[in-house]
Amino acid sequence: MTAKAQFGNFFNQMFEGQHQQQQQQRQQNVRSDSAWYQAQYEGAHCDRYLCPGTLSCVHFPHHCPCAWEHTEDKAELSDGLSICASKGGYKEGETLKKIGLARKGVL
Repeated sequence: MTAKAQFGNFFNQMFEGQHQQQQQQRQQNVRSDSAWYQAQYEGAHCDRYLCPGTLSCVHFPHHCPCAWEHTEDKAELSDGLSICASKGGYKEGETLKKIGLARKGVL
């Protein structure tokens, strides 16, 4: 009896099993609807204000951090809310200046 005949099925099953395990270990993509986010939001514990963009628990809505603080500037609006805008490669403070001008209707 040849080695292939004797051990062929064993090796085939062993390597197929490893291939199947590798396929099962791959992570799945996040769902494309809002159900995953809603589940995270509803499952988050916060006895103050839960920021919808970052799920941070803060005292007031205008305390919510930007999700990408290294690439976004936060601008506080007069109604107690805040927005985050891309720095866009502008020099320091330029994004906030442009937001201020836009709010005044100048830009």
